[in-house]
Amino acid sequence: MTAPAQDWKALCAERKQRQLAQIPKEWSISPPPNEQRNVLDVPRTCGLLTARELEITDTVNVAILLDKLRTAQWSSVEVTTAFYKRAIIAQQLTNCLTEIFIERALARAQEVDDYLKKTGQPIGPLHGLPISLKDQFCIKALETIMGYAGWIGRVADRDSVLVELLYECGAVPFVRTNVPQTLMWGETYNHVFGRTTNPHNRYMTPGGSSGGEGALVALHGSPLGVGTDIGGSIRIPSAFCGLYGLRPSYERLPYCNAVNSQVGQESILSVLGPMTNSLEGVKLFTKAIIDARPWRKDPLAVRKAWSAREYALGDHGEGGHMCFAIMWDNGVVKPHPPLVRAMKIVKDALEAAGHTVIVWENHRHLELYKNGQAIFAADDGHDFLQDCALSGEPLIQTMSPDTDAHKYALDEPMLRTIVGERRHLSAYELWQLHKEKRALRKSHLDHWEATAVRTGTGRPVDAIISPAAAYAACPHGCNSDCFYTEFCNFLDYAASVFPVTTVDKTLDQRVAPHAFYNHEDEAVYKLYDPELWHGMPVDLQLIGRTQEEEGVIGMTEVVDRALKAFKQTK
Repeated sequence: MTAPAQDWKALCAERKQRQLAQIPKEWSISPPPNEQRNVLDVPRTCGLLTARELEITDTVNVAILLDKLRTAQWSSVEVTTAFYKRAIIAQQLTNCLTEIFIERALARAQEVDDYLKKTGQPIGPLHGLPISLKDQFCIKALETIMGYAGWIGRVADRDSVLVELLYECGAVPFVRTNVPQTLMWGETYNHVFGRTTNPHNRYMTPGGSSGGEGALVALHGSPLGVGTDIGGSIRIPSAFCGLYGLRPSYERLPYCNAVNSQVGQESILSVLGPMTNSLEGVKLFTKAIIDARPWRKDPLAVRKAWSAREYALGDHGEGGHMCFAIMWDNGVVKPHPPLVRAMKIVKDALEAAGHTVIVWENHRHLELYKNGQAIFAADDGHDFLQDCALSGEPLIQTMSPDTDAHKYALDEPMLRTIVGERRHLSAYELWQLHKEKRALRKSHLDHWEATAVRTGTGRPVDAIISPAAAYAACPHGCNSDCFYTEFCNFLDYAASVFPVTTVDKTLDQRVAPHAFYNHEDEAVYKLYDPELWHGMPVDLQLIGRTQEEEGVIGMTEVVDRALKAFKQTK
């Protein structure tokens, strides 16, 4: 569908109205004033949800939900209804949704319930579970707009492979969630559906590009969401919203028939993964999709079955004495004080649990950063501009709000500066970048393997612990740096994020200026305000090796248990 340039605003306004019309009037709430920044308690206090619905939606452990569904203690219809109502509350608070299809989702839930009643068996490992999807995963007969005005009216003629597998596993896809125009932002805003905010503090961004998922899951409007990640788009919103998340390796989980930007760019691949309030949910989703043998339906999906040995940390001393390395600083942007404190907490917790913690020595980071950004920019924005031209909408240049934008002393992000002159590269020039990227990956692999002399375990470092961003969730328009996460995308390292603490204005005071690495490092340093950030969640990232999803989940469980045990002693 295309539209004349002068009509794009009307097109967006009409589509937004159609979305609003999908919300049942009886599910409307009296929204809190805009000045109320933290809205996490509103679902419990607004009066829309019954005590039973609150019990269901506040059950954050996905394993418990699945057990109650497969044993018919809770029906899929009542669970899906409860989460749908809470999702609609989340939409009214944070603007996190795109597609709302209540009748269709409830019909699917009824189908799941009928199957269990008739056969006495669940359909599959995700039986009856409502699952939210980022606005890239096509569902037949529904629009997939992906933040572009020119995609309004683009109705899918088939399900994406992920959706096909979710149906096989017994799940109930029930909403889709907001993204930024182009997807290539660490925040969430587009001209069609507008801006998504962070429920911990609506002045702050939930991150991106899976920011709709982050806000929705943080408000318990979904027990488990599926995001995508090409530069941190699962890990940044998970970290900014206090969730668990997983960035799998290239093609471990099936992306086929999902929509994307920069389709055809196949050196740094986007991947899909779970975002949830429970680490158990990360494992259950990942295992269920792998056990469904996605290579039957996606020709690019890696033919690798779930490995119980790897999950049991067979490559990491069975989880006994392990060695973790902390990346205190990536040499591009120094993290804010709350992130440093979180890394110290994790270090102390791991050491208390009997593990060794050493300092990660950075290796060729600026070369990695420049190479990856040059690949992303190789078409000089041609892909984005083509999709904008469908409607005549402008390409969004900033995530800052038009009014009351937070002051940020950064004229140009490092990711643009490091690439240099903008131009459309030739195929041969792009091939040289791919060649350089392969050499950098080999160099980094050798660097990691060489850590075996420092670990005391006879093995190289088991995993790296690092920030997922240099800051906790920041004001809209200020998330300029993604290299802490892009590092993994460029090298194809499997990585998780996990909650550690929250910002404390007393403990996390400003520190004296350091010798700044670059202009963005200086701007990020000046951005920090303990009062503004107080109470925001602080996650960290655990980085493993390529195609090591099982091991990364297992090691994250080790860290998570160590943290919980350590906090009980304090």
